[in-house]
Amino acid sequence: MSLRVNQSERVGNLTAITTVTFDLWQTLLLDEQDLGHARAMVRLEGAQSALSALGKNFGIEHIREAYNSCFQQCREIRDGGLDVDFREQVSIFVNHIKPDLADSLDRAVMDDIAHIYADSFLTHPPPAHVQALTVLKGVKDLGFRMGLISNTGMTPGFTFRHYMAERGMLEYFHTLIFSDEVKLAKPAAGIFALTLEKLGATPEQTIHVGDHVLNDVVGPKRHGMKTIWISGFYERDDPSDPASEPDITVSDLGEVLPAIAKLSGKSIAD
Repeated sequence: MSLRVNQSERVGNLTAITTVTFDLWQTLLLDEQDLGHARAMVRLEGAQSALSALGKNFGIEHIREAYNSCFQQCREIRDGGLDVDFREQVSIFVNHIKPDLADSLDRAVMDDIAHIYADSFLTHPPPAHVQALTVLKGVKDLGFRMGLISNTGMTPGFTFRHYMAERGMLEYFHTLIFSDEVKLAKPAAGIFALTLEKLGATPEQTIHVGDHVLNDVVGPKRHGMKTIWISGFYERDDPSDPASEPDITVSDLGEVLPAIAKLSGKSIAD
């Protein structure tokens, strides 16, 4: 076990912790680049096929460029603390294939493209972390309310709900906040504030768990939440910067439950 506690943290003088929020990507599920590429290809070929059936023929590399442009445009929006809803993202993609193309297509065609776009995640799903259910059950047994806060990327929130339900994770959460559904994105304060409002918790009562330095440490810490950082996926730009110093650093999701217990002053039952 590799658990590092911020030595400036005084565990004995805490506001009572009532709530734990989790990130999704690389926290509860573990994605790989090859899976991302496979999902992208399903989306590209699906759009190509749907458009070809209408006599609108585009090369796969042209569609790939449109997909990459869509990704970049949406990322820039998220960098500003906002997000687009899923159907808007699909329209952005189609309009990068050809300007104003989305508005000229029948709704059924756009529905088909959107369906393929979303279900590619289920065609090539990332595995859930092997300790995900154990950790979630452990947090529940400690008596905490749980929320999920996820920047969705190219996959809609409703698809993640399906994925989580199939794997037995969904039942543990009182609130799930997906950026495409609320049009807010981490690390901006708005998505954390909305989540805690729905959970009936204050920042001081909440621990956030995630892997991304900016989204899961800097953002929630700036909002007043405590943080547990799962290292190994991202590095801190400046390890001496207090803004990116988590309360506790762990190397794997399996170490999160003892970290939560330490921050909350609770004991884990044998």
